[in-house]
Amino acid sequence: MQKIILVLAAFIISFTSSSQEKNSEIEIKNVIDTFFDGLHKGDSSIVAKTLHKNIKIQTTNTSKEGKKVLLDETRDQLLKAIASKKSNQKFFEKLLSYDIKIDGNLASVWTPYEFFYNDTFSHCGANSFQLFNNNGTWEIIFIVDMRRRDDCTYLQK
Repeated sequence: MQKIILVLAAFIISFTSSSQEKNSEIEIKNVIDTFFDGLHKGDSSIVAKTLHKNIKIQTTNTSKEGKKVLLDETRDQLLKAIASKKSNQKFFEKLLSYDIKIDGNLASVWTPYEFFYNDTFSHCGANSFQLFNNNGTWEIIFIVDMRRRDDCTYLQK
C-alpha cells in the first residue's frame, strides 16, 4: 500500500510540474508574441509592457567588408524607433519557430525569422530572448538578434 501511495505521489508531482512548465511556456510565448504585435503595429506602449526596465539589447551582423559587428541599443532607443514608424511603413517579422528553455525564473527563447518591409523580403536571422519571471510576470531582460541577407533562400517559402 505504501509503495502505491509513493508511486501515485511521484506521478502527481511529475504531472503538476510538467503542467506548470507548459503554462510557463505558453506565458513566455505570449510575451514574445505581444512584443512582435507591438512592433508590427508600431505601438511602443505594447512593446514596453514586455520589457524589463533594465533590458539589454544588441544586434549582430556582418558588414559588407566582412567584419563581424555587435551594436548596443537602449530600451528608450528601441521604443522611440518603434513609435517613429510611419503609417505607410509595414514591418513584419515572421517567426519560424520557438525554442523555449526554462529553469526556475529564467527562460531562453530562440526564434529564427524572416523580416519583410512593406511586404518585400529584407533579411533573415535569429533572435535570442532571455526572460525573467518577475514575481509572476515574465519580462524580457535581454534581446540579441542576428541579421543577414545571404543564405536566406531556404527560409523563404
